[in-house]
Amino acid sequence: MGMERQVEMNKAVRQHLEMADFFGGFLVKGKRANDYSPLQATEAGEVRSTPETAEIQPMSQSGKATTRDNPDATNVLEEIAAEVRKCCKCGLGSTRTHGVPGEGNPNARLMFVGEAPGADEDAQGRPFVGRAGQLLDKIVVACGLKRQDVFIGNILKCRPPDNRDPRPDEIISCLPYLQQQIEAIKPEIIVALGAHAARTLLDTNKSIGQLRGHFEEYYPGLGLPPIKLMATYHPAYILRNYTPDTRRKVWEDMKKVVAELGLPVPE
Repeated sequence: MGMERQVEMNKAVRQHLEMADFFGGFLVKGKRANDYSPLQATEAGEVRSTPETAEIQPMSQSGKATTRDNPDATNVLEEIAAEVRKCCKCGLGSTRTHGVPGEGNPNARLMFVGEAPGADEDAQGRPFVGRAGQLLDKIVVACGLKRQDVFIGNILKCRPPDNRDPRPDEIISCLPYLQQQIEAIKPEIIVALGAHAARTLLDTNKSIGQLRGHFEEYYPGLGLPPIKLMATYHPAYILRNYTPDTRRKVWEDMKKVVAELGLPVPE
C-alpha cells in the first residue's frame, strides 16, 4: 500500500470515528535467548498446535486463574458477533462465506488483532485457523498461555477477495465492531499483528519495523484510558520469512508483553 493511500485511509477512518463518537457511537454497548524453538515449524512449513479446550480464566502473576470484573462482556460480544454475521455495510458482505467476528475469553487481559480473515477463516467463520493461526497458537503457548486465555480478532470481519489489502471504505464500515469489542473486553494489552493492524489502530503511516519492539498507546474511545499496544510481525509474514532474525524479533516482542502482564517470562 502506498504512503499517500495509507495517509488518506487513516484520515478517512479518523474523521468517521470522530463523527461516530459525537453521535453516540456504533452498535451496542525453558530456552536460551538464541534458541528459537518456541516458533519452530516443520520442514514442510506446517505448524502444528492442539490447544486444549478447557475454559480458562486470565492468568495471574503466580500462573493461577483470576477473575476480572467484566460481567457484561460476554453478552456484548455475542451481540456484536450476531451483527457481524448479518452485516452488509460494504461489498464484502456479498462475497464472504462467513463473517468472522473474533473469538476468545471475554475477560482476556491480552488481545490479538490481525488484518482480515483468509480463506480458512472465511470457510469456518473463526479467526486465525489456517497455517498462520497455527503459528499464532504456538506463540501463545510459548508465552505460557492458551488460546482460550486471549481474544483474537481482525480489523476486517470479512475476507477481502484474493486476500487483497483492506480498502478505506471497508475499514470505515468494519472498524467500529472491533472498537466495541475492545471496549467490552478492556484488555490490558493489544498485540497488533502486522503493519495494517498496527497502522489502523495507531492512526499512523509508520512501517512495522518502526512500530515493533516497544509499547505504543491505543485510545479506545472518549473518556476511556489508553491501552498499551505492541506491534509485531504477522504470523503469515513469519512463515514467508522464516529466518532466525524474524523469529527472534517476534519472540522479543512477546516477552515484553508477558513481562508487562506480570507473568513469568519464558527464557
